[in-house]
Amino acid sequence: MQDEGLVEGRGLGSPFGLISVRMLRDFLAMTSTSPGPKNPSQTDEARVALEGGRKPSWLKVPLPGGDGYGKLKRMTQELGLNTVCQSARCPNLGECWAGQQAATKKEEAGHGATMTIMVLGDECTRRCRFCAVKTVDRAAAPDPKEPEHVAEAVARLDLSYLVITSVDRDDLEDGGAGHYADCIRAIRRSSPRTIVETLIPDYTGVNLNILMQARPDVLSHNAETVPRLQRKMRDPRCSFERSTQTLLEAKSSYDGVFTKSSLMLGMGERHEEVLESMQLLRDAGVDFLTLGQYLRPTPNHAPVREYVTPKAFDELAEAGEAMGFAYVASGPLVRSSYRAAEFFAERLVRESRTQNN
Repeated sequence: MQDEGLVEGRGLGSPFGLISVRMLRDFLAMTSTSPGPKNPSQTDEARVALEGGRKPSWLKVPLPGGDGYGKLKRMTQELGLNTVCQSARCPNLGECWAGQQAATKKEEAGHGATMTIMVLGDECTRRCRFCAVKTVDRAAAPDPKEPEHVAEAVARLDLSYLVITSVDRDDLEDGGAGHYADCIRAIRRSSPRTIVETLIPDYTGVNLNILMQARPDVLSHNAETVPRLQRKMRDPRCSFERSTQTLLEAKSSYDGVFTKSSLMLGMGERHEEVLESMQLLRDAGVDFLTLGQYLRPTPNHAPVREYVTPKAFDELAEAGEAMGFAYVASGPLVRSSYRAAEFFAERLVRESRTQNN
């Protein structure tokens, strides 16, 4: 298709020599009196930003700062932690690391804060078109000292809520599940009050059981995008069906575990596909759902097809709550690890712990 190309603007009333086909198409769509399909999430600002290679105003955030953020940044550097918060340049880093606004000066740096730590190295064996993580066929062997090192770091940070994630390790017999589980157990010993969420690869069967035996409080796995776009955006070994299988098996592993998943929007999906995907995740027993805007890491990655407006995200949140999700965090800046969702999950987990004790 010539949709992204340029055509001569002379003779079309254009003051410019060249205009894009998309600009012409949008102009004709706006001036046409005949009815046609319209995307309710596509505002003028979003179209102009997408056409001009810029971000709309709602995706612009202030730089992180404050005492809580500063202390955690220094401590992560001292401890040599590999945090996804920093490596992925998460726009919510300042909010998550700030912790509780009412924290006293006597409280530790991480009190009320959340953080996402990546284990099993920083090289992935899968190649997804939206992800900036380095990809290899065979990565370095896991560090046997990592579980204790991570546990020591978490204890010093005194985090209220911790997300542990990892790269895919198809080069390991168990996909790294055993090492992952060792990290959870080590954290349990050193920081029993910290809520532990694991954002895992698509483990199933024996490998998932190995991980679940460590009993994370929240088991998270991201479906990433709607079924139609899976092969286009994710590694061929991934699928929506396998992701829902992971979530279903995790939910049935033991009573009391909460499950969570996430979808990125703006990849070219249709509104009805998003709703259908949300329902499929709910049917898989998912408790918490996050919906956020896809942002292209580099020019070598899949392009953004649409900037979804805050209003559209709000409407999806309402739809998700009607489906029965316990909580839906939906917004342009929402990420799979997002403070608002984690705050809600933390409250439910602590209530469950109190009831079981």
